[in-house]
Amino acid sequence: MDVSVLWELWSLVDLTEPRFCVAVIAIIFNPFFWNVVARWEHRTRGLTRLFGGPYVACYSLAVLILLLNVYRSHSVTVAMKGQSRWDLLENLQVYYAGAALMAVGSLLVISSFLALGVTGTFLGDYFGILMDQKVTGFPFNVMDNPMYWGSTANYLGLALIPFTQEIYRQRSQRCKHK
Repeated sequence: MDVSVLWELWSLVDLTEPRFCVAVIAIIFNPFFWNVVARWEHRTRGLTRLFGGPYVACYSLAVLILLLNVYRSHSVTVAMKGQSRWDLLENLQVYYAGAALMAVGSLLVISSFLALGVTGTFLGDYFGILMDQKVTGFPFNVMDNPMYWGSTANYLGLALIPFTQEIYRQRSQRCKHK
């Protein structure tokens, strides 16, 4: 197997760039944080007592998770803009592929959320809020873990779109200065 393409791609990543490090920390921290908090809640019912009920506690954690995810998405976008460019990705088809990945990813994430609801999406089972039965409709009848796959597609698509947008922005700037 020829790994030269992978080596070339890897050589473009600056692991010491501070924005990259912040993004990596946010990517690792978010699921670690909400899983630790949810397991603590399941054992102690501390958030349920603090907020006066499981639904308010679960919705409060959901808001915090959403805010953490907004920050993570922002830090990933900023980090991507601070990395080197790969010439292979310098074309409009890459932009369209990124947009398609984001469309499919968003479909999976949104349809998963609609099927699960807030408490099904944001760890309600750890608060004692259980669904009546397992969700088996779309997108869960197409694949396991559609929200995770959708999020992955969104981040990959996002990685392709800002890269391509930046290329065309730079070209536009060069044309103005000629």
